[in-house]
Amino acid sequence: MKAIKKILSTGVPINIENIDTDQIIPARFLKATNREGFGKNLFRDWRYENDDETKPRKDFALNDPRYSGKILVAGKNFGCGSSREHAAWAIKDYGFDVVVSSFFADIFKNNALNNFCLPVTVSDEFLKELFASIDIRPSTQIQVDLESQSIHFEGRDVTVKEKFEISPYKKTCLLNGYDDIDYLLSMKEEITAFEKKSPIPNTI
Repeated sequence: MKAIKKILSTGVPINIENIDTDQIIPARFLKATNREGFGKNLFRDWRYENDDETKPRKDFALNDPRYSGKILVAGKNFGCGSSREHAAWAIKDYGFDVVVSSFFADIFKNNALNNFCLPVTVSDEFLKELFASIDIRPSTQIQVDLESQSIHFEGRDVTVKEKFEISPYKKTCLLNGYDDIDYLLSMKEEITAFEKKSPIPNTI
């Protein structure tokens, strides 16, 4: 996976709370076992009328030509519902590297991190101001800096900035493009040195 360090992008706003994983990727599309191709059906039931690709809903953000970018901005309690990892696959496959919300369901948050999609938790006030800014100016640039764990954008009157939390382990993985195995391999020398220092006693 490609490392995530600093993302500067416009945002796609979906100002709806309690978006669950069945809305993110409906259950009928969960037959595939690899991660590719799920982006096509991201928010499928909200994007098209009667599941007809020739009838996109013009009022939905993913169909609105004003909105584009690598950052999805979503309402509070994003990713609730079932634990399907396909939800994270669909978001990443569509082209989003970051999801911003004021609260994430824990399982979705972990699935997103495991798939190199960074969930950024902000305050309700920050999220409200970000939605307002994008609504007035869809070209609003949002910068997410994983190294400093900060997110900021130019608001209606001032620069709005906040810090966000992430586990040190997941931060290291995202910054270096490591999955769990890559991380262990990166620690090979340290592990070998530890084993030499602390040999397993022979109990036989």
